[in-house]
Amino acid sequence: MANEGSLVAQGVDLMIYGMGTVFVFLILLVIAVVALSAAVRRWLPEPVPVAPPPQPAQSAPVDDRLRAVIQAAIDRHRKG
Repeated sequence: MANEGSLVAQGVDLMIYGMGTVFVFLILLVIAVVALSAAVRRWLPEPVPVAPPPQPAQSAPVDDRLRAVIQAAIDRHRKG
């Protein structure tokens, strides 16, 4: 019966050792992720967005022949 207390103590010791190992690993992982994030922000900053070129205020008028060709192409495409 004296061996049972020893087994429980060994189980508790093993549990504490295992949980401590996982805790230390997770702390190291968090530190590594924070350090890598800071390094990326420092050496690879976000690019400055470039303003798109201005759009023309009004498009050129489409003549009737071109409009008919475009409409015929759309109709033919829709028919399959």
